[in-house]
Amino acid sequence: MRAVRGGPTYNRAPMTYEPIDHHAASGGAATLSPWRNEAGAMTALAWPLVLAFLSETAIDVVDIIVIGLLGAEAVAAAALGTMSFFMMLIVILGVTLATAPLAAQAMGARQPRQVRRVIRQGLWVTLLLSLPASAVLFTADSVLIALDQPAVASHAAQEYLAYRAWALAPAVAFVVLRNFAAVLNRPRLGLWVILAAIPLNGFLDYGLVLGRFGLPRMGIAGAGLASLIASTVSFLIMLWIALTVRPLSRYTVLGRFWRPDWSVFLRIFRVGLPIAGIMLVEFGLVGGSLLMIGWIGPNALAAHQIAIMLASVTFKVPLGISQAATVRVGHAAGRRDVAGVARAGWVAFAMGLAFMGLASIVMWAWPDALVGIFLDKSDAGNVEVMALAASLIMVAAVFQIWDGAQTIGAGVLRGLSDTAIPMSFAAFGFWGLGLPCGYLLGIAMGLGAVGIWIGMTIGLFGVAVFHVVRFRLLTRRGYLPRLAPD
Repeated sequence: MRAVRGGPTYNRAPMTYEPIDHHAASGGAATLSPWRNEAGAMTALAWPLVLAFLSETAIDVVDIIVIGLLGAEAVAAAALGTMSFFMMLIVILGVTLATAPLAAQAMGARQPRQVRRVIRQGLWVTLLLSLPASAVLFTADSVLIALDQPAVASHAAQEYLAYRAWALAPAVAFVVLRNFAAVLNRPRLGLWVILAAIPLNGFLDYGLVLGRFGLPRMGIAGAGLASLIASTVSFLIMLWIALTVRPLSRYTVLGRFWRPDWSVFLRIFRVGLPIAGIMLVEFGLVGGSLLMIGWIGPNALAAHQIAIMLASVTFKVPLGISQAATVRVGHAAGRRDVAGVARAGWVAFAMGLAFMGLASIVMWAWPDALVGIFLDKSDAGNVEVMALAASLIMVAAVFQIWDGAQTIGAGVLRGLSDTAIPMSFAAFGFWGLGLPCGYLLGIAMGLGAVGIWIGMTIGLFGVAVFHVVRFRLLTRRGYLPRLAPD
């Protein structure tokens, strides 16, 4: 094969193209069945991604725990601020997540130059979208008040966002580079960076929120500043890794950075906008439910934040498996391996559902103990919040299976660049089923926050069924996406 200027080459020292499906990823036993090989390869790729997502959640959990020391009202403000930040993050992140399947398909097709183009243009998209999104967050309090949220909590949320709004660009750029490492079968690189960010964020949280270690006492705003610093440091370290650590450094992702590649740039939007749409309507289910819960009162908001934080911890496991499935399915699609696509998808479903079944059992059995992680049981002012949060956690125990299935379904379909039809599935399931059912049960019928959470469960169930059926139909037809020329 010919050499690619400025990038890796095939079968030419010292740079060599590394095959995607090497036996080392699954234990090296050539006698294993294809399904066991796939399970081993999926596990090898997924566990660092799972731990990375859990570590990111740990940062948010630490934020809530430290903010919880300020009281339930501060937790309610953090819920509104976090919701506002993640709504913007999801839009940008959804578009740039197209870099994972596009780069994985290029790797499977042995097109390393195309991999570099995808990652470089992914960073372009990050810059293009992050700056205006950060500006929007500086007016979040007026929007929250217009949506009938508590004024005190809305103003406190704006203090938090005054700093965290600037974290959008480094947070998304970090994910683009982490996708790059995962596509090259180096997911642990991103994991090490996130693990290093946890103690940094915890130190800054405790110091800036409460005024410890000689740092100023900033209250909830300190948590926003801590997250900004941690996100920026994580991105800079990941960028250094991409530029200096092999095999990533061979792709010189910043080489000719200012040179446009409009075909790849537009392809990221074509694949990524529906991904952003899926994530946005899913977030709309959670965010819309939060807004309805805000109509009930601050205690309901605080209980919701605690329960959704716990649910987000378990969710990160199928989310990591979903990201691994996108890469594995993309690799197989790039090789034009229809059977490999099916194996990767069904193995991912099996792994994710097995874990979420165990998580459901834990949530159902010990809801009170889980709530106690966040609030002081001895404080009489927390009794109502803790009781409601425990009830919500029991509802979360029911929707774990469907939440895992729908996110893994989105990941395996993304590996085939199949995003437009799943977006319509998500819109109907989350907004056509979840939100109306939540309003009917929670507000109209008076079941409160518990009824709203039951509505979320119905929406997740609908989307999970859609995704599983869609993947089955595509694999039975032998569908493979078109590849871009190198």
